[in-house]
Amino acid sequence: MARPAGKQNCGRVVLVSCLALLAAGLIADFLWASSHRFSSIGMSLPSSVTTVIEKLPPNSNGKDSEKKKDKVKERKLSATFQDLAAPELQWEKMAAAPVPRLDGAALQIRNYLYVFAGYGTIDLVHSHVDIYNFVDNTWGGRFDMPKDMAHSHLGMVTDGRYIYIVTGQYGPQCRGPTAKTFVLDTDTNTWSDFVPLPVPRYAPATQLWRGRLHVMGGSKENRHTPGLEHWSIAVKDGKALEKEWRSEIPIPRGGPHRACVVVDDRLFVIGGQEGDFMAKPGSPIFKCSRRMEVVFSDVYMLDEEMKWKVMPSMPKPDSHIEFAWKVVNNSIVIVGGTTEKHPETKKMVLVGEIFQFNLNTMKWYVIGKLPYRVKTTLVGYWEGQLYFTSGQRDKGPDDPAPRKVISEMWRAKLILNP
Repeated sequence: MARPAGKQNCGRVVLVSCLALLAAGLIADFLWASSHRFSSIGMSLPSSVTTVIEKLPPNSNGKDSEKKKDKVKERKLSATFQDLAAPELQWEKMAAAPVPRLDGAALQIRNYLYVFAGYGTIDLVHSHVDIYNFVDNTWGGRFDMPKDMAHSHLGMVTDGRYIYIVTGQYGPQCRGPTAKTFVLDTDTNTWSDFVPLPVPRYAPATQLWRGRLHVMGGSKENRHTPGLEHWSIAVKDGKALEKEWRSEIPIPRGGPHRACVVVDDRLFVIGGQEGDFMAKPGSPIFKCSRRMEVVFSDVYMLDEEMKWKVMPSMPKPDSHIEFAWKVVNNSIVIVGGTTEKHPETKKMVLVGEIFQFNLNTMKWYVIGKLPYRVKTTLVGYWEGQLYFTSGQRDKGPDDPAPRKVISEMWRAKLILNP
């Protein structure tokens, strides 16, 4: 017996509808997967972007859905949301430093890189100097620092022979700062005392300018409060020509971990942060306890008028760069650092780019990518090659949070924007 025509047509309609729904679902799934792959490989959303996703409440039958929808804010961020596009460089691993270092210091004199102090671990600080020879890729000439000299967060500058070492943190964890200062004669590797700073400071910006040793900013004695004070003292051949430090125009924005550079009779202060880790109250070992820092991209310049001028900001906020810079062909080159904390995890985010500030055009460029993100790099330059050693690197390509303190030394050909 033949089936009624009406029922047969109805079955066909149901079948076609099911196939259409299935096809639509497959297409939507494909588009979502493609979008997911793009966002995880390419540029991710900036920290200010928030996606609002509307969800029906459980067991909803769809009635009055406009009134019953729950609006759930979901921030979609890659762990690497702060990475900037940068050229790939061919990095070559050189002889590693004798010890790993974090928050150490380094200055280059001719073909030698003098590397000072720093943390080995949070409970161990170094109290010696290692010397790297760019010519033959060797480390040697290790010698001890004065017993009263700070071990990290140092202010430091050289005139090409004498190295002036200003204040810093004495001891591991988050111990207090010292106001003591020293001078190293690199021709004889001998130390001498220098006029103490008026008050202790952590990681002050330090430079020689117009025959005077300038010290400014940094963190105050509690390690967290930014200092605005600016002092100077006349110096020559490793000796003070005055008995006391002189107060100068305060820095517009205080804080530690910034680059301080003199080029063509202009003094630049670059990047940095406000706030830092503090000692946990009552801790007998001054155990470090984090206080959220604010990293900034500010650049200021002091010239013959002795007035601070605002310069173009860095491509992104950057801190922990006090010894991470070199002046090459009228450009300031800055390597690695730390940037704004991750907006969700609140973890510290390391920097994996190399920045160039062209002093001819007064413009910033991103000119290279490091082998990994790393802060407190110690940087040198020799025969067209950019070198960096030490610091604290990231957890991996997909996690910019800090992890391992390193001793590695790397170099790559430096290619500047004209």
